[in-house]
Amino acid sequence: MPLLILVMQAISFDDVGLEMSDGITVMDYYLLPVVVTMVVTTIAVINMPSFLATYRKTKLLRRLAVTPASPTMVLVAQMVVSFIQVIIGIGVAFAVAMMFFSANLPKSPLMAVGALLATCAAMYGVGMIVASISPTPNSSVAIGLIAFFGLAALGGMFGPTENLPDAVQTVSSWLPFGAAVEAFQSAWSGEGVEMQNWLVLGGSAVMGAAVAGALFRWD
Repeated sequence: MPLLILVMQAISFDDVGLEMSDGITVMDYYLLPVVVTMVVTTIAVINMPSFLATYRKTKLLRRLAVTPASPTMVLVAQMVVSFIQVIIGIGVAFAVAMMFFSANLPKSPLMAVGALLATCAAMYGVGMIVASISPTPNSSVAIGLIAFFGLAALGGMFGPTENLPDAVQTVSSWLPFGAAVEAFQSAWSGEGVEMQNWLVLGGSAVMGAAVAGALFRWD
């Protein structure tokens, strides 16, 4: 889906390759940050919780609890696999954007890596909340989709947040999707990421861990 959004948005704008300033194009500043955030959010909020709900429904985690292979090892392994999926998804999106739409790499690569790690932590926090409150795999997917579209719609998936009402823009900047997009935009333009973005992403990760720690059940 993120790749589909990238291509559809890119071919619908005549000025997608237009240089805004200092070599930064519309593709770089508006589309790629949203697509990268979508890749992370799709995997962390929809994909990963559905696997955990399946493990719980099939009693896999409970059976592992009495073996040397603890459920925690399964969770860590699932996180690692999900992160590999994130890297592959971002890589494919970058390849398409650079080959067909003349996209550029971020001006601050280290800042982009930091924003990516913070975004992963925040979105996995949201995903763990979804996994904690979902009784079945199907409900996990349903709740994950609702959370995904709610966050993404306010964060720029259907167009720049500048086109949204001021009040909605303010709400968006305090949600993890919007904060992630703003952080990536700063990395692409070579500017420092605002402290608010770091606070929102870090706070989402901490809140997700706290809620999951209180509500998540192995069976």
